[in-house]
Amino acid sequence: MGLKKQHRSPAEGEFLFEIDDTPLDEILTSFGGLPLLLRTARSLGLAASVQRHLQLKQRRRGLDEASYVESFLALNAVGGECLDDFDVLREDPGMAAMLGYEPPSPEAARKFLYQFHDEEKIEQAQQQQLDLQRASIIPGESEALAGLAAVNRDVVGELGRRCPDQKIATVDLDATIIASHKRQARPTYQGTSGYQPLLALWAEMDVVLADQFRDGNTPAIQEPLAVARRAFGALPETVSEYYFRGDAACYETDLLDWLRDEKRQKGPQSFIGFAVSAPMVAPLKAEIQRLDQSAWQIYREDTEAVLECAVVPYYPAEKGARYREPLRYVAIRVRQKQGELFAGGGAVKHFAVATNLWDWKPQRLLEWHREKQGSIEALHDVLKNELAAGVLPCGRFGANAAWLRLSALTHNVLTAMKRLVLPAELLRARPKRLRFLVFTQPGRFVHHAHRLKLRLMRAWRRFSNWAWAFEQLPLPAPG
Repeated sequence: MGLKKQHRSPAEGEFLFEIDDTPLDEILTSFGGLPLLLRTARSLGLAASVQRHLQLKQRRRGLDEASYVESFLALNAVGGECLDDFDVLREDPGMAAMLGYEPPSPEAARKFLYQFHDEEKIEQAQQQQLDLQRASIIPGESEALAGLAAVNRDVVGELGRRCPDQKIATVDLDATIIASHKRQARPTYQGTSGYQPLLALWAEMDVVLADQFRDGNTPAIQEPLAVARRAFGALPETVSEYYFRGDAACYETDLLDWLRDEKRQKGPQSFIGFAVSAPMVAPLKAEIQRLDQSAWQIYREDTEAVLECAVVPYYPAEKGARYREPLRYVAIRVRQKQGELFAGGGAVKHFAVATNLWDWKPQRLLEWHREKQGSIEALHDVLKNELAAGVLPCGRFGANAAWLRLSALTHNVLTAMKRLVLPAELLRARPKRLRFLVFTQPGRFVHHAHRLKLRLMRAWRRFSNWAWAFEQLPLPAPG
């Protein structure tokens, strides 16, 4: 057979055009879909909430607080991950037309973040650390940080008002490590330096209820109750059924006592069903090992291991004279199918969950508790790797705390946008997917009939009814 004639590929030829370096007179944008996010934020009353809770500026020059907050949301949404990326927004010709103002410069944005830092709060925490001889302490929040938290509560409340059918709220609480090489960062249990914030998520709605920025050497088990209280306090009045999930860091006396007390302070006056991982202390392990083989039931299995579960008759002594129902402990036994040993040398591993849900079957309880891996742990991944929380902007504790909170606020507005106007199949879409499908649509601003209009270069197949979307996102009445 003869050799086929080789054709020159278009991928190796000259371009069919020439570069013209004459600047365009038209107003173009690379982020033609961003107005959908901005409209969502404005419809939720974000600007009015900022004006109520956040007063930082001493003079009326430059951007106001609401414009700064909205600019940070835009930066997060389109993929910016550092302050210098504000230059990319400023270089986009259509960005100012979309926002109604020019985004801040990196230096102006940095100064805005600095206003959330209160050095006096840090000094007070350091003195308290010395007085109490603790390895770590949690600084109090500045007035500005507290104001930003109030803004987030308002956003969650308004979203809850628009989704009144969601009566159940499961609060997932968990810490995550944000690596940092800044001089002020403290060593973490992973051996790196960084910070270890604690976050609480409303699992059913996928919105951040509360967050607390912490040094890297502050263990998650240290004072988790404060964040749990703030989380339940942020839930809208439409919620009538409450639950809580956490890992072993939530197996902490003050938190468990608060969850078990239906007359609790600063929280809902009703039952909160919860499940938290229990540390494998010696008495608990001994009770698990004494269980008869007939007590174990298959929980689940995969290609490598069999997982079994059993209720453990374990009732540790508790402080306090007041009677209350004891906790229920459910054990998990993990056995490898091939008979191989685990890294620690044993053939079997044991875990346990403590709960006040006595009526649930063990399998149901464990499956429900495990769902937090797809909620709060997924949130950590989104905030750090798809929004800007994973790259902290500076060494000032309060400024970094605000940076994280602004990323969480962006996540909540994105969730609201998905729930209120996007197709159902995109309810779980992550920010990277939304950028590809919605935000990065090329667009052109044109003047027509004395009005400025945005024309998109392409209509997204699954979402082209922008007029309908804006009708679903009405702006609050002035004042």
